[in-house]
Amino acid sequence: MSKRKLATVWLDGCSGCHMSLLDLDERLIELSEQFELVYSPIVDHKIFPEGVDVALVEGSVSSVEDEHKIHMIRKRTKTLVSLGDCAVTGNVPSMRNSFSVDSIFKRVYEENALQPQIPSDGVPKLLSRVRPVHEIVPVDVFVPGCPPSADTIYHLLRELLAGRTPNLAGTTHFGA
Repeated sequence: MSKRKLATVWLDGCSGCHMSLLDLDERLIELSEQFELVYSPIVDHKIFPEGVDVALVEGSVSSVEDEHKIHMIRKRTKTLVSLGDCAVTGNVPSMRNSFSVDSIFKRVYEENALQPQIPSDGVPKLLSRVRPVHEIVPVDVFVPGCPPSADTIYHLLRELLAGRTPNLAGTTHFGA
């Protein structure tokens, strides 16, 4: 049996979902017999490949780069999972939706800076609104939690790697 291709992606979020993934500990080694990790912030792969079986997407869509990336990921992935509250609802990153991008930049780079200057290089072009993943592309599985527990992620991966759609009813969604 060939291994399934797994990718994990970090958009605008805190990396808590990836920390919960790593909290699988030995179970991650057990599951790794069934998948090849082809893209992730925890490995060195730089280009999101074609033909990904499962992509776990953490974080919300906050920048032009995020939006471009999630479209490409959706196009190249069979099963796309919104992992955690930022991906599912926008969560903490979406708190900026009450403010304009210009007012945020002014507050951060002018009002609260020792040397006021709004940078023009190296700062991502922000979207006017932070959005959950499903508002940009179709999502196949939603996994709430901030972050979802390692047990929930383990159940999710076991089911997806076996080719089944997971039933997450009754699972623990919050980190333990």
